[in-house]
Amino acid sequence: MRVCYLQHVTFEDLGGIEPWLRERGHEVLGCRVYAQERFPAMQEFDWLIVMGGPMGVHDDEGHPWLPRERRFIGRAIRDGKLVLGVCLGAQFLADALGARIRKNSEPEIGWFPVRATGEALHSATFSEAPAEFTALHWHAETFEVPEGARLLASSDATAHQAFEAGDGRVLALQFHLEATPAGVDALIAECPGDLAALPHVQSAEDLRAGAVGFGPALAPLLDSVLGSMERLGPR
Repeated sequence: MRVCYLQHVTFEDLGGIEPWLRERGHEVLGCRVYAQERFPAMQEFDWLIVMGGPMGVHDDEGHPWLPRERRFIGRAIRDGKLVLGVCLGAQFLADALGARIRKNSEPEIGWFPVRATGEALHSATFSEAPAEFTALHWHAETFEVPEGARLLASSDATAHQAFEAGDGRVLALQFHLEATPAGVDALIAECPGDLAALPHVQSAEDLRAGAVGFGPALAPLLDSVLGSMERLGPR
């Protein structure tokens, strides 16, 4: 398949998703939206992956590409593309499906447990998820679950951690399964001001230790999620 990913800042790329795609022979096309690169035409890709970033979905001031991106993502969903959103990308998907984006009750930054919901057992993409797993979080906002979508996961700090819509062809993950040690180092270097002394914010040392201790254990779940979407294919 032809996979297009949207990158919002230099330091948040596909991470562990990219080698997975390339090993399976998918064509990977990056669009650096922060550099105002051209969004591809709908016929140029089959699978859209929307990555994270420090801005908000509606922070149009200073980010003139955001309105175009919102329209582009909405069109991809309506056209039946496979669409995966990670962190900020998950919020874009919720917004495109008519749900509200808002401040979370508190920031959640670090390696914290995620619990699969009962609905995940019936999911097209998340049914093989463990009942509980530890993933990387780095967000201060959250999304409401769109009407008709299936809530797949929650955490202590964030009730809405994942949802799927469109029979699984649209999947939103607030947490990061794709995080690598290099990616975590980059986040720490670029966003040191986020690491305040708060209940669900870990230190740089704990973040780095988690990347080594928890990151590799997420590979089977990332493989399962991506493989499930790959098998569904676009409409």
